[in-house]
Amino acid sequence: MKTRHPHIIILLLSVLALGTLGACPFIGSHAVTLVALWGDQADPATRDIFFTLRLPRVFTAFLAGMALAGGGAAFQAMFRNPLATPFTLGTASGASLGAAVYMRLGLSLSLFGISGISLAAFLGALGAIVLVYSLTCLRRGFSPAYTLLAGVAVSMFFSSLILFMQYISDFTQSFRIMRWLMGGLTDADFESLFNLLPAVGIGILVLWLNLRELNLLGTGDDIAASRGVPVAQVKRRLFFATSFMIGAVVAFCGPIGFVGMMAPHICRRLVGGNHRWLLPASLLFGGSFLTLCDTLSRSLIDSAEIPVGVITALLGGPFFLWLLTRSKIRV
Repeated sequence: MKTRHPHIIILLLSVLALGTLGACPFIGSHAVTLVALWGDQADPATRDIFFTLRLPRVFTAFLAGMALAGGGAAFQAMFRNPLATPFTLGTASGASLGAAVYMRLGLSLSLFGISGISLAAFLGALGAIVLVYSLTCLRRGFSPAYTLLAGVAVSMFFSSLILFMQYISDFTQSFRIMRWLMGGLTDADFESLFNLLPAVGIGILVLWLNLRELNLLGTGDDIAASRGVPVAQVKRRLFFATSFMIGAVVAFCGPIGFVGMMAPHICRRLVGGNHRWLLPASLLFGGSFLTLCDTLSRSLIDSAEIPVGVITALLGGPFFLWLLTRSKIRV
């Protein structure tokens, strides 16, 4: 269903995003008020919770949600499939394998302020990207079906290696691996936010500069080529930019699923399939959605928090089944 006024939807989503960013840092198991932050009754402990823990976490969640939703919109256009997600091509599995190997080896290092586990996860994501692209290059062109099959095969293979890593690990290592695989923003701080910002910024910029190409790719490769789009070149550019962006998000936040599938599809029903409106709507909705899910994950239980990946999976699973049964999927 396409609205006649997509700019109104974008305005409403912008208000939602601003409201989410403004309100969520105050919400949690420990109540935060403006009085406790400023003025004569300011509480140092509350200020530390707000500025050191919650504020960077909220902005990291919003940035990660934007990246996942934008990547989902791009992949759904490239593969002409509403079920395509940023994790379809094995990026999340590659990052998870890198993190699992790092934890199994018991390493402890950092580089330029980036933790070793994030570096290992990012290298794993890059390995998956290169492997999928190499398999795709075995066939001429950039076939959506073949690329999807290659991504699924790589993802399943890496998942089996992760299970093997868990099997040969001790209890502590196995628990760390399992906990990381759930995805979460517990360790988010301003340093990780600033490290994540360039990768996400470049990825979104590439998508924004290719709005016309995304629209034409969504109609089919032949039509896009007839309109002067170098299909293979554009797909490679979008593939690497999007995968690099998603790999960075997974490296810092873990594999948070379903955001990249849900957000673009919901926004497509709100503003239509024109990426001039769909991309900004997906970015705003995805960022707000993940931020709200993370706020919920750390507010439900007083003494602990639920990994945000569990929350998104609980919401995304039923949505996926509904989408599978109600949509006309093209393969």
